[in-house]
Amino acid sequence: MRRPELLIPASSLEVLKIAVIYGADAVYIGGEAFGLRAKAKNFSMEDMKKGVEFAHAHGVKVHVTVNILAHNDDLPGVEEYLKELKEVGPDALIIADPGVFELAKEICPKIQRHLSTQANNTNYKSAQMWYKLGAQRVVVARELSMKEIRQIRDSIPEDMEIEAFVHGAMCMSVSGRCL
Repeated sequence: MRRPELLIPASSLEVLKIAVIYGADAVYIGGEAFGLRAKAKNFSMEDMKKGVEFAHAHGVKVHVTVNILAHNDDLPGVEEYLKELKEVGPDALIIADPGVFELAKEICPKIQRHLSTQANNTNYKSAQMWYKLGAQRVVVARELSMKEIRQIRDSIPEDMEIEAFVHGAMCMSVSGRCL
């Protein structure tokens, strides 16, 4: 059994440094575009580069959210953003949209691709499919029970990781998915 990873959200370079200093194994951050937390404080590309350098110097991984559900007009900007991220060098991209996932695979093949909780992963067949497409980790839907997560774990390849939120709000506002 692998040791669980403590993955902490960081809204700024200062928060990232605090998380790293106080023992995070990894942090996840968002850029100024192409993430679902549009109103949140997010990283400039310059601060993202500084944050990745700081975290890596302390043996901590950085995952970047690119979890918008893209429209056609978003795709050229997403391509440019992924090219910039390739230069910054995070350890993983957290993605919800299949088209963005495919672009990341083409543009940043050496950066891991994790499937976001925004993709609403609720069963092992979905996780198996994403694994075949190149996902190294699946972030399961927040409403799953421990039993359901165990069923997924038992039904996916050993080298595919599962991430689950252990706190936070249950929020949903996606077309056709009302709660």
